[in-house]
Amino acid sequence: MFAQLTILVLAGLAGPLLAVGRRGLVPAVIGELIAGVVLGRTGFGVIDSSASPLPVLSAIGFAMLMFTAGTHVDIASPAIRQGFARGLLALAVVAVTAIPIALLLDHALGVNHPALIAVIVTGSSAAIAFPILEERHLAGSNVAFLIAWVALADSVTVVIMPLTLVKSGNPLEAIGGDAAIIAAGALVLLVASRARRHGVVKQIRTESLRRDWAWQVRISLVLLLGLSAIAQETGASTLVAGFLAGMVLVRLHESDRLVVQFSGVANGFFVPLFFVLLGAELNLRALFTSPSRILLAIGLAVAAVITHVIAARVAGHERYVATGLAASAQLGMPAAAASLGLSTGLLGPAVAAALVAGGCLTLIPATIGSLLLARGATAAPAAKQAGSAPATST
Repeated sequence: MFAQLTILVLAGLAGPLLAVGRRGLVPAVIGELIAGVVLGRTGFGVIDSSASPLPVLSAIGFAMLMFTAGTHVDIASPAIRQGFARGLLALAVVAVTAIPIALLLDHALGVNHPALIAVIVTGSSAAIAFPILEERHLAGSNVAFLIAWVALADSVTVVIMPLTLVKSGNPLEAIGGDAAIIAAGALVLLVASRARRHGVVKQIRTESLRRDWAWQVRISLVLLLGLSAIAQETGASTLVAGFLAGMVLVRLHESDRLVVQFSGVANGFFVPLFFVLLGAELNLRALFTSPSRILLAIGLAVAAVITHVIAARVAGHERYVATGLAASAQLGMPAAAASLGLSTGLLGPAVAAALVAGGCLTLIPATIGSLLLARGATAAPAAKQAGSAPATST
């Protein structure tokens, strides 16, 4: 077991090594996926993603990935409130535009998952877009609109996407599970907000800082694992559980120390392990030998760009091309869809690989969009506007 874990951790180092540079805008996840592909089914077969206990560790890594994504979305932040109306309009336009495109792609390429395609095209990735904005120190009304749009898209598609991959007869059960997770998260937020003012809680927090108990990290893990347990028992997705747990943490306005500590646990081990194992599970040979699936990957990326640029234009954004390109960033959602699809057997290897490849392709226009937005923009920490945690590369 330890030899296998050593290989996985070493493979995960490929992410930072490939992402390092003057700008560092290439997410580390790309390197992690590539390492998994080389060592997994597509490559040398050194990593067996089904060997115990790797599926359990991968599931935890997936939950932590969505947790860190959720920490980038504070729906009550000033930036999101400022751009809410136009962001909601843009999201609606993308959703309406994505439906016929998804039907066309699905029919032309024989995917048999039009709803999944529509949701992926509609989505954006806060965990990709917000770090890029932070890197460029972008601010102002343009960025407020973009932040609100991406946050709304991320939040909505996180709930809807797993419903497109539930097994026959289970959609209502999954919806009930999502509702239970949201209710539990809201209850935790209410109780925690009041408990923080209690003397005993304050004393424990103080003692934790002095004696290195990492109390807040433990509580955060209880929240994440507890919501994930609800998802597992109700037939819902840990995608929703992890994302909501991250959003709850943001609303509690915890210290940067907690974020750094949790990021160390997540981004130092579990999240890279998830992406390496996902890469190992993907079968790119099936993708490369299937022209229709290659076209699917390209089609998903092109559709995401077109729909988001159109939405930015309809929403009345004066720099609609740059904003639409920046909002089209995706990766976490396609990766999540691929992981869920493979684990449930509802997606074939080639389709799963196409989803991830399409998500990777959107990083190119998203980076170009951020560069265009940076021209003449006001310099200010975008992450503070968004009420987000420090950047993570997911």
